[in-house]
Amino acid sequence: MPRHTRVVLKSVPLHVIQRGHDRQRCFFSDEDFLVYRQWLHEEAVMARCAVHAYVLMSNHVHLLVSVDDAERLAAMMKGVAQRYAQYFNRRQQASGSPWDGRYKSCVVQTEGYLLTCQRYIELNPVRAGMVRFPGNYRWSSYRSNAEGRHDELLTPHSVYERLGLNPSDRRQAYMRLFQQPLTPMQIAEIRAAANGNGVLGDKGFGASTPQA
Repeated sequence: MPRHTRVVLKSVPLHVIQRGHDRQRCFFSDEDFLVYRQWLHEEAVMARCAVHAYVLMSNHVHLLVSVDDAERLAAMMKGVAQRYAQYFNRRQQASGSPWDGRYKSCVVQTEGYLLTCQRYIELNPVRAGMVRFPGNYRWSSYRSNAEGRHDELLTPHSVYERLGLNPSDRRQAYMRLFQQPLTPMQIAEIRAAANGNGVLGDKGFGASTPQA
């Protein structure tokens, strides 16, 4: 079956998902999470890809990124996937790829949808029942976006930066967004768009976005 061309628009955010092979674990220890996050940062810098939010779960990864073209996104994802696969196979005495084929991605409408998608990503550990509060999970961008902890991987999106006039105000405004839970419809929309390599946005945005 031929591969579908990904929809990537210059400076338009993307929700990217990379899953473990057969949904099996790809992270087993703190060191696993640390090396993946470091290599993701290095590959993002080389590809000139801005990472706005992320969560590293035990068997998959969610990213919210902005990049100029599909080739740069592919280079970043290929680079970190290959480096981590070599590390993983040495650690686990395994062979092959720990990843389930190609990553999935969808473009995200900036206004009205970006922060919803960002919250969806950072709330993954809560929905999975791993923690009660997103700040209790170490391997996500929440602690930086909401609590101000330094994370060299992250580049705040302009929509996030418009939440307040200074970092403290932005963090407080961002934390208040989490007081309102995502609706089942919002969650279903985000999942359908990401799993289908589609578009997350309103009808007007979808109609104006080139389809693969």
